[in-house]
Amino acid sequence: MATLMGMVILALVLPAWAGITYAGLVRARRENAGLPARPRPRRTPAKKAAWIAVLAFVSGGALHVYGLSYMPFLQPEDSCWFNAGLMRVPDSSSALPVSLVCAGEEIVPWWVNPGLLLLAATTVTATVTSIALRLRSRR
Repeated sequence: MATLMGMVILALVLPAWAGITYAGLVRARRENAGLPARPRPRRTPAKKAAWIAVLAFVSGGALHVYGLSYMPFLQPEDSCWFNAGLMRVPDSSSALPVSLVCAGEEIVPWWVNPGLLLLAATTVTATVTSIALRLRSRR
């Protein structure tokens, strides 16, 4: 679990932090050069809904990859060994819904599949809302 959190930090948090820092440095350089600040685009409800959809989509992808980390790949008996402490082939496994059963016990945490469902519903709802708000604002 600790290595997974380290990978998340390296893959998501550090690049985001670097991008925010770079944007701040560019803004400070423009201000020091005496250039006028660019006007910020308006934050419309459609844009907010679109950003929520993107965030939910990326979070759902990350959660699915986390769930898939429990799956058997090259040597199926190793997945039961690493996750349940049993050296045997899994009874069953599936990628959607994410499931790994070893000796009659579900190994994947209970919150993975409801989280995937919630994030998928949020993505679809926010996308439809964004499109509807954008079309409504054009009228």
